[in-house]
Amino acid sequence: MTADATGGLARGTLGLRLSLWYAGVFVVSTVALVGLTYALLASSLAARDHDIINATLREYVSRYEAGGLFALERAVQLEERTGQRERLFVRVLGPGEDALFVSVPPGWGRFDVDQLADGKGGLASAPARDRDAVLEVASARFPDGTILQVGKSNEIRRSLLREFRVVVGWVSVLAMVVAIVGGVLLTRSTLRPIEELIRVVGGIIRTGRTDERVPARAHGDAVDELSALFNTMLDRITTLIGAMGESLDNVAHDLRTPMARLRGLAERALESGDPAVQREALAVCLEESERILAMLTTLMDISEAETGTLRLVPQPIVLQDLLAQVHDLYEDVAEEKGVALTIHPGQPLTLAADADRLRQVFANLVDNAIKYTPRGGRIDVSAARDGGNAVVTVADTGVGIDAVHLPRIWDRLYRADSSRTERGLGLGLSLVRAYVAAHGGRVEAASEPGLGSTFTVFLPIEPFTDVMSA
Repeated sequence: MTADATGGLARGTLGLRLSLWYAGVFVVSTVALVGLTYALLASSLAARDHDIINATLREYVSRYEAGGLFALERAVQLEERTGQRERLFVRVLGPGEDALFVSVPPGWGRFDVDQLADGKGGLASAPARDRDAVLEVASARFPDGTILQVGKSNEIRRSLLREFRVVVGWVSVLAMVVAIVGGVLLTRSTLRPIEELIRVVGGIIRTGRTDERVPARAHGDAVDELSALFNTMLDRITTLIGAMGESLDNVAHDLRTPMARLRGLAERALESGDPAVQREALAVCLEESERILAMLTTLMDISEAETGTLRLVPQPIVLQDLLAQVHDLYEDVAEEKGVALTIHPGQPLTLAADADRLRQVFANLVDNAIKYTPRGGRIDVSAARDGGNAVVTVADTGVGIDAVHLPRIWDRLYRADSSRTERGLGLGLSLVRAYVAAHGGRVEAASEPGLGSTFTVFLPIEPFTDVMSA
């Protein structure tokens, strides 16, 4: 069985399970709701019948006490002729339990009322002898031993409940059909974006291409969020693959020359047979190998910083002290080239950062400024606070950067034609941006050819301030 067939079977099984779950939950909920409604309806109808029986019994007791049996008989007969009251069973038993008066509505059939002669309080039931019905009777005993009984058959109630069950049965069947159809439609709608996701992932696995994307929807649910995150991940992967390919091309281009030089030096040293020449060749080879190792190490540091795996050791540092160390490190180099290097420290700023990484950031910026600033120029390094950020500016009066190259100066191993005359790896600014981003900051560049360049580093200081205040 192929992977596509297996995936289709798994998706079909998942869809079937979701449909069955949806239908099952819908049907169970419907049955529970219908059952509750039926119970409430039956209870309400029974309570209504019992209220009618008890109210009528109280009324007839009052009439019997006021006018005797004759008054009660007239009231019952009058109500039967006028239809003012529901059909009721009325019976009066004498002290010897002989029937003094009986009124049974026509069509009620025969009920076993002999067991109701004790006249006990509360409702008593007498089953019908010829049908499935029950006569519910309430009794009242007078001081002279006379018993007044009023009852009502539950046939009408049972008929209403039977009709209700029929209607509910058809409604339940319809609800089951709706549940199954709705479950299928809902499952298809829910699984469609997941199937699109599976299709895109399968295409990436088969072809290795990352240019296809999951179609975006505007529902705003969790599946849409998953699709958006997956597309963002693909964008990120595509960017990283492109940058990796470009970096590999640049590495291959930049390594070709030193490797060819190493081979040429080694071959000439071996051919010469002169120990002095061989020692000199070994020294040059060592220098070139150190340059290559530095390039590879820097590339690894940049990759770790960009992927978030670079380990930082944050500690409280005074930014002005760090800049003073960089000034002391490059003061002689700037003086030798005839460039004025000046630090404008401003107010002391304390932040939590990895001192070694930040020292590399400012050292690279100052080193670049010295390289590309001609004799007689100047470099100004200043620090200030702007809201929650510490802002460090490195401005020079050097050759500047052409607008065509300015957006690409942060790329790994990218060097403009004018910069290839200076010795370097083309990784300094990439390292600067990666280290600054790892500290939660950003770096910006502005330049005009012939007028110089300005690099501005923004570093957050609020997290450290919050820790100190706590």
